Order: sequence, then C-alpha cells, then structure tokens
Amino acid sequence: MNIILLGPPGAGKGTQSAGLVERHGMKQLSTGDMLRAAVAEGTPVGLEAKAIMDRGEFVSDEIVSKLIDDNIAAMPADQGAIFDGYPRTAAQGEQLDEILAKHGRKLDYVIELSVDLDALVERITGRFSCANCGALYHDTANPPAKEGVCDNCGSIEFKRRPDDNEETVRTRNKEYTEKTAPILPRYEERGIVKRVDGMADIDAVAASIDAVLKG
Repeated sequence: MNIILLGPPGAGKGTQSAGLVERHGMKQLSTGDMLRAAVAEGTPVGLEAKAIMDRGEFVSDEIVSKLIDDNIAAMPADQGAIFDGYPRTAAQGEQLDEILAKHGRKLDYVIELSVDLDALVERITGRFSCANCGALYHDTANPPAKEGVCDNCGSIEFKRRPDDNEETVRTRNKEYTEKTAPILPRYEERGIVKRVDGMADIDAVAASIDAVLKG
C-alpha cells in the first residue's frame, strides 16, 4: 500500500504514521526528514538542496521530487509508503504519480484525519509535559494524579510549548485547509479519498485506518 496521510497539525498524523510503520512495516516518507538526511549524508540531491537553503531560498518542487524518487528507489518493492507533508500542491501531486509509476507503484489511498476545530484547540492548548522527565499530560484528559506533581518522577516543574495556543492552532488549521484544497480534487475523482475521525482515541483511529487499508 502507498498512502498519503493528511490532517492539520495536532490531528495525530505522526502518531498514526508510527503505528503504521510498526503494524505493517511501512516506511514514512516525511519531506522534512528526508531533506535533513540528504543534507547530512551529502548526497547529490542533499548538496543541491543545501546550496539553495544556504542562499535563504526555498527548496523547489523538483528537489523534493528527487528526494521522493531516491527514497522510493531504495525501498523494497513490497514495502508500502506513507507520504507525510507531500504532495502539498497539484503540481507535486502530478509528479508523485509519475514517480510511483516509474517504480511500478500506484497511490492506493489518501486518508484524511478529520477533526473538529474547537475540539482540536482544546486538545492542543491543554497539553503540557514534565520539565524533568518529559511525561505528557493534559489539563482535562490526562492530568497528573496529584495536582502539580509528576506521576512519573515526582517533579513539580512543568512546561507548555509556546505555540500551543488557540491563535496558532486556528492559523495552522487555516493554512492546512488552504494548502490541501488544491490537491484533493484529483484524488476525489479517483475515489481513493477516505476520511476517519481524527478526534477518536488513538487505538480507534488506528483501527479505522487499518479498516481502510483492508478495503
């Protein structure tokens, strides 16, 4: 299976991608991760990308497509791929089709984690962690057993990410909607877009995704 996993920040794409890797042996192809790896390894594409970034310019669609191409070429033919953060534009969608066809693959599903924006705001703005051991908590869904004390290490110091605020969450959701809008029609026409409830608990979302993959 080769799938695109969509959803706004906080919808749980990273968690679900990790689950798919563990359960099905799929490979997560995140453009950001691939770019950093290519630069660190000094591959031809990585060197080209580094020169562009060092000039303060954005990496082109062509560079990103080369990264995708190189990574798929290195994968076993029977290993499925999860595309995370790509494609972001209609042009990239066309390039992905060409790359997959080149390697004898096709895109099976585009799975979107649907979220309720107000509930997503509550989910994200309520997150915090132990400053000492990193244990994760939530104001309402998963507070410490004893208020102000970490269940794991007993620390009384906690922290929140500065971007876990309502304005940022709503801005990111708007950006996601605007960026994904151009790529969905081509996949809707093929009948491969599937939506699952991203607000359900992690195991329920995973089960819904697995049900899609089983057809």
